Amino acid sequence: MLHYYYIVIMLSAMGRKPKEEELRLSNRIEELRLAKGITRQELADAVGVHYQTVGYIERGEYSPSLVLAFQIARALETPVEEIYFLEEEEK
Repeated sequence: MLHYYYIVIMLSAMGRKPKEEELRLSNRIEELRLAKGITRQELADAVGVHYQTVGYIERGEYSPSLVLAFQIARALETPVEEIYFLEEEEK
């Protein structure tokens, strides 16, 4: 137990949060996709992934690579920072 607290203190000193306080990558892909009248399949085809991958990303079950995030932003004609955001994960 003492070892755990030592790690928490060291991570805090380095500016990192302990695991139970991690942030989760969320997105507005589904909202933006529907507003443009684009199906998951059409978005998937535009960025070169399977349509199920788009669903996983939309639901937050999968975090895209940085390259894929930018490809999705380009396909949705929206800046990447308007699509993705960090939120605290519920404990």
